[in-house]
Amino acid sequence: MATIKRTLSNKIDGKGESQILLRISVSKANQQRIKSGIFISPKRFSNGEFKFPRANQIEKKEIESRAEQLSTLEKYIIKTCESQPIDSITKEWIAEQIDRYEHPDKYKEAKKSFFEVYDEYTESQNLKHGTAKHYDVLKRDLQRYELYIRKTGNNKQYCLDIDTITSDVLEDFESYLRNEHELMTEDSNIKKQVKKSREAKQRSSNTLCGLFKKLRAFLHWCHIHELTDNRPFDKYKIPSERYGTPYYITLEERDHIADFDLSDHPQLAIQRDIFIFQCLIGCRVSDLIKMTQKNIINGGVEYIPRKTKDNHPVVVRVPLNDRAKALVKKYKNEDDNGKLFPFISEVNYNEDIKEIFKLCGVTRMVTKLNALTREEEKCPINEVASSHMARRTFCGNLYKKVKDASLVASLSGHVDGSKSFARYRDIDEDTKKELVKLID
Repeated sequence: MATIKRTLSNKIDGKGESQILLRISVSKANQQRIKSGIFISPKRFSNGEFKFPRANQIEKKEIESRAEQLSTLEKYIIKTCESQPIDSITKEWIAEQIDRYEHPDKYKEAKKSFFEVYDEYTESQNLKHGTAKHYDVLKRDLQRYELYIRKTGNNKQYCLDIDTITSDVLEDFESYLRNEHELMTEDSNIKKQVKKSREAKQRSSNTLCGLFKKLRAFLHWCHIHELTDNRPFDKYKIPSERYGTPYYITLEERDHIADFDLSDHPQLAIQRDIFIFQCLIGCRVSDLIKMTQKNIINGGVEYIPRKTKDNHPVVVRVPLNDRAKALVKKYKNEDDNGKLFPFISEVNYNEDIKEIFKLCGVTRMVTKLNALTREEEKCPINEVASSHMARRTFCGNLYKKVKDASLVASLSGHVDGSKSFARYRDIDEDTKKELVKLID
């Protein structure tokens, strides 16, 4: 434990006072002498102790103040020294610590900007590639909003601040996002000032919900890490999500597509086979892309869903039926890296699926919810077909057969209580008829 011995300098200043000197001992071999910066009349200090006058109360209070100041300084020095390796404690180091104690503003770090803290948050979260891209989108949205306020408001130096964002600011930011597609046509310079900004399009409430959930997560992180006491989302309601009834193809339509002659379109035939295989195992396209022959174990496919592997690393196993086994065998050794299928890019895969549906004549009308207007609208199923429809086809048709959400989820990789899984469980017409018969 560090100890301190007080002595008085022999030098006397113009006020008749001398400075109190401190000898700090952190070990037998490491003893440092420093100036305290506290002065006292020699007659009021002896053997390291203050001497208080009896009659002069004004002088007594002044000496008491200096004694308390010195005591506080000594406690600070001892505490600081005990948290530092002995060999690194030098006279210069102690002098700097005292200077930090006496002039804290001099050493106070400049407050980080909103976006510096935002970057610190995203870098600390180990985000998946897709999620990280969404946070980048939100960052650019916030940067453009900041520029917009500077240009249109009274504060030309306006900057977002984690301490001053209020529910009113959040509501204003929401209004900006809803109308940015019109605002940017009036002033394209703002878009040019934020790198990678694309042409603004009208956003749906579902899109806004996703953005504000990420902003809430960031500000919550700031709060729990004691970077701010501000909690603006306590008084702000995030836009609600709304989804329509899920649409997918029937087993008959699936088999029709699987058996359709696409010999005139060899590339589409390959993507058709991949789509059918996805319909038979119900995985996400991000998992399908990664699958190799090593995922085929004892007549089934086994994998850990990428979306849930960090929080719920559960192995999903789906037994393969004869059609799925035939597809695996057909494309075995087709890929140099051992992938199950010669997969193209996800974007092209989705475009090919639409074309495959059209060629196969699977073009029936479906009802979908317009994300912007939140109104129902009709469109051919081929126009909305995508890789995710394969997953819905798997889940929806299985649920029709077994009507057991837990059983289907065990094959699809959904976690218990998944809100997204509930959207796959369309109550079909046959199920409705069965229910009505119960009250005949």
